[in-house]
Amino acid sequence: MPNHKALFLQSKCGAWEVAEQETRKPGPGELLVRIEACGLNPIEWKIHTYGSAGPVPKSYPTVLGSDIAGVVEEVGEGVSGFAKGDRVVYQGAFENDKAGYQHYGIANVEFVAKIPSNLSFDEAATLPVAIATVATGFYGSKPHGAGLTLPVDEAGKGKYSGKPLLIIGGASSLGQSAIQFACLSGFFPILTTASPSNAGLLKSLGATHVFDRNLSTADLTAQVAEAIGDAPLELVFDTISAPPTQQAGYDLLSEGGHLIIVVPEMLKPVEGRNVTYSMVHGIWGTPFNVEIGRELHKHMTALLADGSIKPNRVEVLPGGLRGVFGGLERLKAGSVSGTKLIAHPHETD
Repeated sequence: MPNHKALFLQSKCGAWEVAEQETRKPGPGELLVRIEACGLNPIEWKIHTYGSAGPVPKSYPTVLGSDIAGVVEEVGEGVSGFAKGDRVVYQGAFENDKAGYQHYGIANVEFVAKIPSNLSFDEAATLPVAIATVATGFYGSKPHGAGLTLPVDEAGKGKYSGKPLLIIGGASSLGQSAIQFACLSGFFPILTTASPSNAGLLKSLGATHVFDRNLSTADLTAQVAEAIGDAPLELVFDTISAPPTQQAGYDLLSEGGHLIIVVPEMLKPVEGRNVTYSMVHGIWGTPFNVEIGRELHKHMTALLADGSIKPNRVEVLPGGLRGVFGGLERLKAGSVSGTKLIAHPHETD
């Protein structure tokens, strides 16, 4: 197969450029996928701006993009259950041949799901990173996650019925997935913070209370207390994880509670408090996430097909890969809310 177009970050904090990339054949346990849609994520503007964020690229020029949906073009040796022409969704990796901002990419078949007929490529591409981050945060073993039971069978579905949960940042991609997994796990009430304009969306996903994200910590504490009554708040998922939100989540927890954060800890623990926290490593290839990833992907297509997990709202960027530049600047400016920005690589001129 001839080379294809890819979007490269040429150097650390450098320029973006669309250039040729080798199209390699899939190896054992791999698929070659024609990428139809790729979602934008905040980590990408952070890598571009700061040169350091999460899994830093190993070398440059580098291709980014982790939320991927497309069509199987070729199947590697030993792969079963997938065939040329299957519509699939998966999380890309920080490796040039496995990332999403390009025409074709390589996928590890263990962490690929078929897209059900009720979802478009664009809708499917809103989900992989959010699902991986939320699932490993909730269901990863401590100290990497909260150690809950994965809700894919009768042992896990509804297991935490009647337990309140707070999700900080409910309108983010992570927040929307967290609300839905919380519903599968049975949490109630499900409390979240967001802009009031997103309250209807988040309640449609399963949130029972949507608090204004601009509330002071004191006001948020009062409203949470009113919503849960005497029940202890044992779990908070902070999808924003800025210093103020981390501290608010920590302070709101009951004794024995657990805080999930998505960036390194920046809070001030109180001596003597029995509150734990974990930082999520939401990448399926991380050794301590592999087992959860394999198990969840056995059930992923069914969860998408029956609406247990719904996609984000979508905005498609014009210009194919060239539209990514402006899209990342919008994410950096904080001007995107409740919506996932999607690029179509094959629309690149």
